[in-house]
Order: sequence, then structure tokens, then C-alpha cells
Amino acid sequence: MIKVLFMGRKPVAADILRSLDADTRCDIVGVLTDSHLEGSVTQQMAEELGLPVLNYKKVMAAAQAGELSFDIGLSVLYWRKLRPPLIDAARDGIINFHPAPLPQYKGVGGYNLAILEALDEWAVSAHYVDEEIDTGRIIQVDRFAIDPKTETAQSLERVSMHHLAALIADVWSRYADNPESLPTSPNIGGRYLSRAELEGLKKIDPADDDIERKIRAFWFPPYDGAYIEIDGQPYTLVNRQILHDLAPEGVSSLFSRPNSMRSDG
Repeated sequence: MIKVLFMGRKPVAADILRSLDADTRCDIVGVLTDSHLEGSVTQQMAEELGLPVLNYKKVMAAAQAGELSFDIGLSVLYWRKLRPPLIDAARDGIINFHPAPLPQYKGVGGYNLAILEALDEWAVSAHYVDEEIDTGRIIQVDRFAIDPKTETAQSLERVSMHHLAALIADVWSRYADNPESLPTSPNIGGRYLSRAELEGLKKIDPADDDIERKIRAFWFPPYDGAYIEIDGQPYTLVNRQILHDLAPEGVSSLFSRPNSMRSDG
């Protein structure tokens, strides 16, 4: 059986963890997740399946001491940067699944940039982990169409998770059938966006920004969205599309659209 160290967070990681646990080719040696947070869905899944939830510091110490070994690492939106000696402990390396096209979009904020740049196509990527962020050799990039006129960061994340799950299943199956079946390509260039830079993009400049697009680009509750500042306080903006999407099913208003304001006699 293939010894797998699984790393991940969010519901997509929990779903993949369940699928891997049911795969007779896979022996999950442990799970690294966001277990420091209350209500971690990946931790809950690991516990439900009877899998060990590991401590990052202890795993790093075990790898340093040569007491940890596994065949492959699978990282699904894991929140910490992976470093040697953990990377070196994997016989066949660690594969990271990134919710953006590589090499173009590294780091955080890919969904936001996709909308700000009015892209009509997005992608999810699989790549090997090296010592930097999202710079290891690329295994596979799966592309799909998006609507630059209506997409929000939240809706783009939702559709990306569907494609990411399919990508993970495909790459895992190819690896499990033949560990040498994953040819790679260079991961050179592109844009790396830090979290600080991402936060800086959220402030709206009424004179220069496409306000409607910027609202959509940063709409991702519960995170703060695109905002204006009044008396030093930030206020997140929404648009009509978002209000419509938030409305309870079956609720409508006579005055929700300009052309609905008419007289019948």
C-alpha cells in the first residue's frame, strides 16, 4: 500500500480524505489540518475515519530525527508553508493542489485577481512542493470557463473546488497506478501576491476603480470585502447582484429593479 501523509482544510479536503480512506491502494499515516480552529471539517472527518490528526511541530521534529517516512504527501489547501525536512521525508515528494492557474498566479488572492482582470477562463493546478510558495514543478493544470461579468470571489471559489476535487482524483489515480506517470513542466514566472498586498487592494478609489467589479472581486463572507472609508472606518460595499443572491428563496420586491417602479392605473 502507498503510505500517504495528508494535509488539508475546507470541505473539499474532508471529501478527498474520505475517498482516499476508502481506496485500497492508500494507507493514510496521518492528517495535518487546521485543527487549531473550532469546527475544523477536515479534523472532524479524520476523527470519524479513525485517522491520526498530527501536530505540525511534532511532525517536523520527527522528520528531522529521521523517524518519519511516507511515500507521497498530498496537500489540499493546507494553511502552513511546508519546509524541509518534511519535504525530504516523502519518498516521491509532496504534491500541492493550488486553486489557480500556474505559473501565472502564485500565493493568495487568485480569485480576486481573476475578477479584477476580467478573465473569462480560470484553472486549478497540481505541482510538486519545493522550498518556496507555489514554485515547484507543475504536474497538471485544468482550465475552465468563467463569466467575467457576474463572477464573485465566492462563486469562483465554489466552482473551483468542484474542479479541484476532480483534479485531485485524477492525479492521485495516475500516481497510484504508476508513481512514475506524472511528467512535469517548469513553473517559471507569474505573479505572487502576499496577504498584505491582497488586503491593500480592497480599498476602493472612486476616481480610478471599476467599483462594481471590485465589489464582486472581494465578495467572500465572512472576510471583509471591498470597502470605502468614512471618518477612518471601513465599510464593505455590496451591489444589486449580491443582494439578489442573498435574498431568501421566494422573496421579491416591487422596487428591486428600476423598471419595476411603474403605475398600473
